Amino acid sequence: MKRKRISKPRRYILFLLIIILQTGLLTGCGAQKEEEAKIKDDMEKIQIGICFDSFLIERWERDRDVFVSTARDLGAEVNVQNANGNLEEQISQIEYLIEKKMDVIVIVSIDGDGLADVVKKAKDAGIIVIAYDRMIHNADADLYISFDNEKVGTLMGEAMVANGMPGKKVLMLAGPTADNNVAMVNRGFIKVMDAHGIQVVDIMHADAWKPEYASDYIYEHPEVLEEVDGIMCGNDSLATHTVRVLAEKREAGKIVVTGQDAELEACQRIVEGTQLMTVYKPVEKQARVAAECAIALAKGEEVDGINAVMSDGTYDIPGIVLEPIAVNKENIDETIIESGFHLREEVYLNVSGRGKED
Repeated sequence: MKRKRISKPRRYILFLLIIILQTGLLTGCGAQKEEEAKIKDDMEKIQIGICFDSFLIERWERDRDVFVSTARDLGAEVNVQNANGNLEEQISQIEYLIEKKMDVIVIVSIDGDGLADVVKKAKDAGIIVIAYDRMIHNADADLYISFDNEKVGTLMGEAMVANGMPGKKVLMLAGPTADNNVAMVNRGFIKVMDAHGIQVVDIMHADAWKPEYASDYIYEHPEVLEEVDGIMCGNDSLATHTVRVLAEKREAGKIVVTGQDAELEACQRIVEGTQLMTVYKPVEKQARVAAECAIALAKGEEVDGINAVMSDGTYDIPGIVLEPIAVNKENIDETIIESGFHLREEVYLNVSGRGKED
């Protein structure tokens, strides 16, 4: 019996099918190898966890974005956590980062006294811990990165003195006592007040940095408002609520107000004349330095820029302490706008001019 021959056109089609099948198999093998290589590469990347207090304060979103961008550009992976101002939640999130075997955990602490145990757990697991912006007490963190917080208070006080406050009275609407930085800011401010005979009539501490506590205090203490010539606000969010109440009472611009963080609304108030000054802390630099340090420590390398040794109450912690900058109507263009922190049209939104360039 003769074997049936396959016609040329059919042989050609069959040949093409075989080629396509072989190519698909090779492509599949190649794709699988690429995927395996990618998984291996991801596993070898430095893993950084960063746990924020909350994003209630405007600046923390900027810190997050710069930190994550810098770390990823340097080849690391970043796991971001937000505790929403809840200490127990922050502890739980740090424990989660420990379980995920992070190489480094960066912490913006809610309560400087409440994280020592979980930090010890992280360090016992061989994880590097960086205290970001706020010291963690009695925890022996590997590095502390912040600004000179006592100088923040000093700059606020000096601005009031330069504005003719000596011999007058001020109110302090400060941040929460759980925030280690608050005590340092207050100390710097009060030193200047005492040196120039300015009486601090009262100090209110806004729990969890909730800005409504500032307006609540003023509503509930009209007699204090009647006797003060200035109000030191622990940050610009507190200043925002303070100035809103002053505006209602037609006192905005008459009672001197200070703040910190250079939030956009605060910068707008400065050029409008309802806030005397703010303290600008170049957070992009802080976040960038923190990301670079986290990666260096994870690689076992020396960290550049250490310029302080800070006590956490029990241990001496190597620190990188950055300089804050006083911002007022005279220098806001140079410090805020030219640095790109805020846009000119945003800062001068509510005034007829557009700054010095006009």
